Amino acid sequence: MTERYQETIGAYGLQEWVPNDFNYKEFLNGLTSIRKMPLCSGCLKGGGRDNCEMKGCALDKNIDGCSECHEFSKCKHVEILHKMRSGALAAGLFVTIEDIDRQQLIEKWTAELKSQWPNCILFMNRE
Repeated sequence: MTERYQETIGAYGLQEWVPNDFNYKEFLNGLTSIRKMPLCSGCLKGGGRDNCEMKGCALDKNIDGCSECHEFSKCKHVEILHKMRSGALAAGLFVTIEDIDRQQLIEKWTAELKSQWPNCILFMNRE
């Protein structure tokens, strides 16, 4: 994802019109560092913090993560989950927090994006 940002930033020539107090080189270094960070692979695949409360819960239930839990409405870790995902949710990113029909959610999310940004191009990975 950050690679696309770097390409877009380069195509727009951001370096030529950023404010004087903006360190463009350090910004690119930050994007490179973020790109090197591994994405969370899910609780059962070794993702997340070692002492993550939800990871232990998922391991006990033998599920890949919270989105597969059928007891989400009575989860004792729901506050932690929302706190961890609040940044992604605030940014409007796709975040699953309960057992749902993924295809239906993707179609709903795509429709919302298209109505909000009618001239946007959506890049979707269907893995």
